[in-house]
Amino acid sequence: MAESSSGDFPPRLVLLASVFAVAAAGLVYELVAGTLSTYLLGGSVLMFSLVIGWFLSAMGLGAFLAQYVHDELERAFVAAEIALALAGGTSAIVLFVSFAVSSPGYPVAVALVCGIVGALVGLEIPLLLRILEARGTVRVAVSQVLALDYAGALIGSIAFPLLLLPRLGIVRSAAFLGLMNLAVAIATMVWMSDRIPRKRPLIISSVFTGVLLVGVFFTGMQTTTFIEDRLYTDRVIVAESSQYQRIIVTKWRDDVRLYLEGHLQFATSDEYRYHESLVLPVLASARAPVRVLVLGGGDGLAARRILDFPGVQSVDLVDLDPRLTQLFSSHPLLTGLNGDSLSDPRLTVHNEDAVAFLEGVEGTWDVIIMDLPDPNDASLSRLYAESTFSMALRRLADDGALVTQATSPYHAPDAFWCIARTLEEAAQGPVLRSVHPYHVHVPSFGEWGFVLVTPIARNVRTLQLPDDTRYLDMATLASMFQFPRDLQRREVEVNRLSNAALARYYTQGWRRSEEHTSELQSRISS
Repeated sequence: MAESSSGDFPPRLVLLASVFAVAAAGLVYELVAGTLSTYLLGGSVLMFSLVIGWFLSAMGLGAFLAQYVHDELERAFVAAEIALALAGGTSAIVLFVSFAVSSPGYPVAVALVCGIVGALVGLEIPLLLRILEARGTVRVAVSQVLALDYAGALIGSIAFPLLLLPRLGIVRSAAFLGLMNLAVAIATMVWMSDRIPRKRPLIISSVFTGVLLVGVFFTGMQTTTFIEDRLYTDRVIVAESSQYQRIIVTKWRDDVRLYLEGHLQFATSDEYRYHESLVLPVLASARAPVRVLVLGGGDGLAARRILDFPGVQSVDLVDLDPRLTQLFSSHPLLTGLNGDSLSDPRLTVHNEDAVAFLEGVEGTWDVIIMDLPDPNDASLSRLYAESTFSMALRRLADDGALVTQATSPYHAPDAFWCIARTLEEAAQGPVLRSVHPYHVHVPSFGEWGFVLVTPIARNVRTLQLPDDTRYLDMATLASMFQFPRDLQRREVEVNRLSNAALARYYTQGWRRSEEHTSELQSRISS
């Protein structure tokens, strides 16, 4: 087969640019489905694995079906691009609506959307490859297509979390990529007009798809807010997507709630119970709580309570998401909740991964507070691994104290006792320390657990508390360290990076609890 001529250069350039564009768009469609499913259903590793696995399988189906396209390859490619622009560009809004209408039916909607979009993405490259083969050697066509396909996927994987998601949001990002697919279809029709018969239906479809996607793009923020208002009981006052998570703040009367990835983080009606129980025992356990390290807690509510404690001179707060800490240091309603703690001159914000911070930092702190997300998958489970706790304890002064939130000892008892046992394993170092599991009832969460590490001789039941507490007193403090029979210690594994045991215990515990709750509700309704 002859090499392409110079007169063939513009169409070939359009086709090569199309390879790059469709690869970037296809990768982002995968990320949109995975991110949205994680946000709505939780369990990031599991959801991403299922979504991407199904998406890739559908791509394989599309590539297989491409062999049955025998004639008018350019026309077939344009039709596939228009269909992909429509399906991919509206994928996020369709999934949002399907969840709002029927959350049990959402997995079916994900399967259908990923199946359709994946098959169309899989159809693209074989068609482009065959078109390019007709205009040059097979060797050149394959090399160019694969190189641009991989490069486009790389750009898409970088652009989605860093640019598209934080700037456009998930619905508008999908619409933007749909418009890019549509632009590829239009450019192909213009530059290869002589090889595409019966263009009228394609033009009409392009116009319809373009108008729809432009509408989705410019109304995406309002539409997302409207749908999320349906998903949440209370009025949504903040709805943003950072490069790490979906941030939702709701308000009903005086009750303000923060949701990250769809999971409740606090409710102002009872957050004081959680934060007093998290912060005050550990501060009172240290000999001199001058320097405090907080891992997590980007909402500033724990920091507010810490800064009020006598003797505290400096606080280092480490939270991965800069957008979260920016919101809680600038939004008038949110700074009112945390007492503008994130702007206190004694506090320094570090927007870093907690484990990376511990690995790279020097020096010690008198108190370390780990207010980190629940370990609902393997990536979050590492925050509670024996190696992470060991690093944290090496950064703790010899007469200092450490505490971590430890999920619910009622709903996920194996997970709670796994955290306690893992801390006990980590605490077997040169410095003698005592490990004290405890629990508290927070109405928004139910029974909630913590694990405290103190100097060996500290009596945690007689700690001196401040006078300005709303929940804790000496009697309540003493009772927190006692567990009833149904919450007693269990035999569990130590959580290590190699086994991610905690994620397994957590998932199993909460699944059993949800199934039990559903069964009770069914009995009541019947």
